[in-house]
Amino acid sequence: MPENKANSENSWIDPDDAPEWTDEQFERAELRIGGKVIRPANGTLTRPGRPKSDRPKQQVTLRLDQDVLEKLREGGPGWQSRANEILKKAVGA
Repeated sequence: MPENKANSENSWIDPDDAPEWTDEQFERAELRIGGKVIRPANGTLTRPGRPKSDRPKQQVTLRLDQDVLEKLREGGPGWQSRANEILKKAVGA
């Protein structure tokens, strides 16, 4: 069996090659001694991305006629959002 080239090369990275920490990074870092948190992190553990919505959308399965789906999709990307807007108007929401 052929050997995977990605696994055949040395993938270990020397931790001594890591860049030096700045003073700001040290100030914001979580400090632990023996697994016990001495000082929690200060603002470094934020998750990237969009903020959580108060009313998140729900994923559903919906069967539509082929011609209706084609008409929605011919507008390109965003067709699901447009379908949502059409449905909101139809039900008066």
